[in-house]
Amino acid sequence: MFEHRREPLLPRRLFFHRLAQHGAIALGLIGAALGIGVLGYHWCEGLDWLDSLLNAAMILSGMGPANQLQHVAGKWFASFYALFSGIVFISIAGVLIAPVAHRFLHKFHLDADSKRD
Repeated sequence: MFEHRREPLLPRRLFFHRLAQHGAIALGLIGAALGIGVLGYHWCEGLDWLDSLLNAAMILSGMGPANQLQHVAGKWFASFYALFSGIVFISIAGVLIAPVAHRFLHKFHLDADSKRD
C-alpha cells in the first residue's frame, strides 16, 4: 500500500489522493460505528431514532450519554458500546495519521540516505 523506503517519495498529488482515501475509510468507520450505536439504542433501550442517533453520537465522540437509560439491556449495550467507541476512536486516529507519519518517515529516510552518499 505504501512505497518502500528505497522508492522515491510519492508526488504531492498522489499523496493527497492517499489522504482522501484514508479520510473515506475513516468516514466509513465512523458511519458503521454510528449505525451500530443507533440500532443498539433503538432496539435495546427503545429510544426513537433521533434520540438513538443523539446518544450514539455523544458516546462515539466521548461526550457521554444524553438520555437516562431505563432498561437493563440498554445499560449493557451502552457499556459495551462505550468500550467499542474508544477502540474505534483509536483506530480512526491511526487511519488518518498513517499516511502523514509514513510520508514524514519516508522523507526522513531519503534525506538520511542522501547525506550518507
